[in-house]
Amino acid sequence: MRRWIQLAVSLGITVVCFYWTFRNTHWDEMWSSLRTAHWWMLLPYMLLLFGIHICRTFRWGNLLSGMEKIPFSKLNEASAIGFMMLLVLPFRLGEFARPFLIAERSTIRRSAAMTTVVFERIVDGIVIAVLLRVLLFFVPEQASSLAYVRAGANLMFLVFSSGLAFLLIARWQHDRTLKLLRSVFGLVSPKVAEKVVYVVDGFVSALKQLPDAKNLAMFFAWTVVYWLLNGYGMSLLAGAFDAMPLSLYQGFLILSVLIVGLMIPAGPGSAGTFQAFVLLGLGLFLPKELVNGVGVAYANVLWVVQITQQVLFGLLLMVLAQRSFRDIAGKLGDEKSADAEGGDKLKAGA
Repeated sequence: MRRWIQLAVSLGITVVCFYWTFRNTHWDEMWSSLRTAHWWMLLPYMLLLFGIHICRTFRWGNLLSGMEKIPFSKLNEASAIGFMMLLVLPFRLGEFARPFLIAERSTIRRSAAMTTVVFERIVDGIVIAVLLRVLLFFVPEQASSLAYVRAGANLMFLVFSSGLAFLLIARWQHDRTLKLLRSVFGLVSPKVAEKVVYVVDGFVSALKQLPDAKNLAMFFAWTVVYWLLNGYGMSLLAGAFDAMPLSLYQGFLILSVLIVGLMIPAGPGSAGTFQAFVLLGLGLFLPKELVNGVGVAYANVLWVVQITQQVLFGLLLMVLAQRSFRDIAGKLGDEKSADAEGGDKLKAGA
């Protein structure tokens, strides 16, 4: 029943975002832009997306290295399938896929692997929030929706910096933090309190196994390259539309606005949400007539290409690994048993 409710809510969000995206669309201009687009530009963009995948795979490996050095083949498999499931499953439930898959391929516990994913998200959230606030300094005050975008950047920074602060405090005052959580959530339900304590304890324990200085430095280096390629890609694909060339600055601005939007739990593939926030970013420096015509065409092509690349690549590696989507998705919620299996493998390898 809970999954059906989640699906219904996610589809509701998708419908609302699609309505917002297409409510003022100039359909003739959009179709004209698609007919005259330079479709050969998809080739360099697809190659760029592959480079982006390599960057985020390597940087995840650097974070995991504090617990175990994972061969690239296993790391790439878990990464590709995991990111594919992140797109397909609603409400970002696919975030649990990578920890599950890497736990199957190593002695790393799933809860520990999940900590690296959370750490990635916190770092990315802070980087994008800071980047967006800096970029917004150069946007005219009269720009459409500037106040909403600025508020989103502030909220994003507050949420992710608070998350980082909590994890650091919990690592420093481990026992006191768990005692406080047990007391607070115990007012709601002892069962809920134990679940929260179990999850936080796993996260904090994994933080004690962070990689060495070299791998941590490499993680941040890959993070910089990862976001540089993403920002460049936004302006690169815009070159396919003669009416809407984007500068690097504008590409990074649209990327930052888009990432803020993608943090909202939504339907599969962030359909609707993705296009809505691309248009919101475009609206900061382009006239509405251009945004509602060629801008809609650009947002949809961008979404389709990214979805296609990640889903096909993930499905290919899933087939090669002889796994099924249903099998993996059905096991994502069984965290304790997976940790137990990881512990058994660790003992067996000792």
